[in-house]
Amino acid sequence: MAIRSSPSFFAILFLPLLLNVVVHCRTLKRDVKALNEIKASLGWRVVYSWVGDDPCGDGDLPPWSGVTCSFQGDYRVVTELEVYAVSIVGPFPVAVTNLLDLTRLDLHNNKLTGPIPSQIGRLRRLKILNLRWNKLQDVIPPEIGELKSLTHLYLSFNNFKGEIPKELANLPLLRYLYLHENRFIGRIPPELGTLQQLRHLDVGNNHLVGTIRELIRIEGCFPSLRNLYLNNNYLSGGIPAQLANLTNLEILHLSYNKMSGIIPSGLSHIPRLTSLYLDHNQFTGRIPDAFYKHTFLKEMYIEGNAFRPGVNPIGIHNVLEVSDTEFCFSQSFHILFTRRIVSFCSC
Repeated sequence: MAIRSSPSFFAILFLPLLLNVVVHCRTLKRDVKALNEIKASLGWRVVYSWVGDDPCGDGDLPPWSGVTCSFQGDYRVVTELEVYAVSIVGPFPVAVTNLLDLTRLDLHNNKLTGPIPSQIGRLRRLKILNLRWNKLQDVIPPEIGELKSLTHLYLSFNNFKGEIPKELANLPLLRYLYLHENRFIGRIPPELGTLQQLRHLDVGNNHLVGTIRELIRIEGCFPSLRNLYLNNNYLSGGIPAQLANLTNLEILHLSYNKMSGIIPSGLSHIPRLTSLYLDHNQFTGRIPDAFYKHTFLKEMYIEGNAFRPGVNPIGIHNVLEVSDTEFCFSQSFHILFTRRIVSFCSC
């Protein structure tokens, strides 16, 4: 007697075979080798939880902590590596740059030293690179401009030196750029203004010089910029009226520079401006009345300048003082360290 076949019959017949294929799907040897090299170079805080030879998991063993894998054809590849706040000591693990399918690399809040290797440019699929709160040094390699998929770059709270590389302007998808609390010198590359999607630029607490006029000299620059942090540097000159062309600006932080001149009334025409930090510069004259009538402007810091009598701030100016540990895990606020306002955001 003939047996009538049905879809459910074939599903039951081939299910064990399909499960066997999934279970025994291998991790790409390139990634296995790279992660095991990284494992050999890290401290016990990470290694103790990295059990087995396969970082994506093998049989009954789960994937290594902080390692995310995805299927690519018949293989699994490592797409995310998050090893942060575990006191990793030593140089940046160069083997990371062999994980060519990485989309996220997060090594923040460790004790990494030395430079970012030039091989970082190999990670062409990387979208998020978070290296803040380490002890990294030297200049940022120009090869970082080869990370064409990058949207978030966090390099703050390190010891980087030299000039901010203009190659950062080669990252067409970059939206968030955090470079504060380093030792950068020279001028901010005006080429950054060509980044069409850049929303947040923070270069505060460095040793930068130059003027805002130089920064925004490219016509149509910074079309999407919302937050601009230039505080605690050595910027000079005045606030150019052309700054009002940055119509999406919400936060403008100019505190603790050497800027001078009057505040242009056109700045009050930026429609969504909510926070304006002018304090501890050499500004003079009066604040135009339009600022005090602005619909969205909630705070304006003016102390430490040479404004005429009668010029008043806007908002209540309370600065939260917290420990360094609490500061590290907060998401978005301003803190006063030895009378210097430091901006920080981990979004």
